[in-house]
Amino acid sequence: MSWIVLVLSGVLEAVWATALSRSEGFTRLGPSVVFGVALAASMGGLAYAMRELPVGTAYAVWVAIGAVGTVLWAGMTGAEPLSVVKVLLLAGIVGCVVGLKLVH
Repeated sequence: MSWIVLVLSGVLEAVWATALSRSEGFTRLGPSVVFGVALAASMGGLAYAMRELPVGTAYAVWVAIGAVGTVLWAGMTGAEPLSVVKVLLLAGIVGCVVGLKLVH
């Protein structure tokens, strides 16, 4: 269960990072509210997962999912260009996260 919560919390990290960008310095209400709710849920899920998972593993997985999700979302929506090199590097991050899961 902790791994499922951790993955969902990582996805929420991508949500709050994207909302933070779109909030324009907290001057737009909608994205600012999404940021706050997603941030609280993401941190809560990370804290829950850390009850059973080692802090280093949990944090690395959480950050990696959030980072990869944020870059992929930005690329799919046209907010940020995606290149073959960028996608390969993101795949490397995913591979490292899978490796952390396998050695846990």
